[in-house]
Amino acid sequence: MRTGRPKATLELSESEQRTLESWTRRRKTAQALARRARIVLLCATGKDNGQVAETLKVSPGMVGKWRRRFVADRIEGMLDEPRPGTPRKVGDEDVERVLTMTLETTPRGATHWSTRSLAKKCGMSQSTVSRIWRAFALQPHRTETFKLSKDPLFIDKVRDIVGLYMNPPDRAMVLCVDEKSQIQVLDRTSPLLPMRPGQLERRTHDYVRNGTTSLFAALNVKTGTVIGSCHQRHRSIEFRKFLDRIDGAVPGNLDIHLILDNYATHKTALIRRWLAKRPRYHLHFTPTSASWLNLVERWFAGLTEKQIRRGAHQNRRELKAAIHEYMDVNNEAPKPFVWTKTADDILASVARYCMRTSDSGH
Repeated sequence: MRTGRPKATLELSESEQRTLESWTRRRKTAQALARRARIVLLCATGKDNGQVAETLKVSPGMVGKWRRRFVADRIEGMLDEPRPGTPRKVGDEDVERVLTMTLETTPRGATHWSTRSLAKKCGMSQSTVSRIWRAFALQPHRTETFKLSKDPLFIDKVRDIVGLYMNPPDRAMVLCVDEKSQIQVLDRTSPLLPMRPGQLERRTHDYVRNGTTSLFAALNVKTGTVIGSCHQRHRSIEFRKFLDRIDGAVPGNLDIHLILDNYATHKTALIRRWLAKRPRYHLHFTPTSASWLNLVERWFAGLTEKQIRRGAHQNRRELKAAIHEYMDVNNEAPKPFVWTKTADDILASVARYCMRTSDSGH
């Protein structure tokens, strides 16, 4: 005599078996979905609901539910059904209209839309426009800059410099060299008000200029250490003095590869004569308008952010001391910058930018 509700017969095809097994293995699969997949897989082995429930530590009712759902709707039955709720008030046509206006038009008397101006134009609430922008990662209030190099040897120079970063030569030192010129010695007209709980550091908006200084720096690509010196001016005379400093700091048995920009100071007759007497030096010039290829620029950005921008100095001596202190701290525990983009990646990215600018209609 049979007792209880009869169980539904369950058989799996090969594709269903693979799909359910993949759900149980994927780390990002929701645990509820993974548990349902295990229930169906065990049911397909011939076990009854009670045996499956005992094995997986779930209730027999849950096993019966997902057995029936799978038999009725197969793989689609494993997914959650749409839940009742408030119907959407903003349809696809409204979303498309907001996106089209944001991307293809500008408001009268302005260069870009705001959430308020677009909401008024479209007859929607500001929060609705804001949600649509967030969903499609649109930020009309923000802008970035870019610069495309017109150097005829751009490709060759990119491959040369990136090759030095990613596969440096043996028995050689690669140095990224540049000047941070005209660093202003700025002092605030009143003392800073220090930070307190609940209050930011405050300073006057105006300042007093106390002169300038120029920093020559050479970043060791392998170690992250920096050789640097400050000078009153940044002529070829000062650059040659800095090369003398590099020459004295680098062991004589190593070749030196210098990565430089196209500044005229680096190409004068004085510098060419100096280099002609020292054959271990090899110069690699970045393409025009492509200073981002020189890693020392990244080090300069850190110097500006951490020491110069918020600093207040009464004279050049104080500014130079602050710069040299930053270099000393850097060299005590250097952290080299790791170049990750290959030359092919960079050239492909530049090609995409060129295509976008050529198709922009401007």
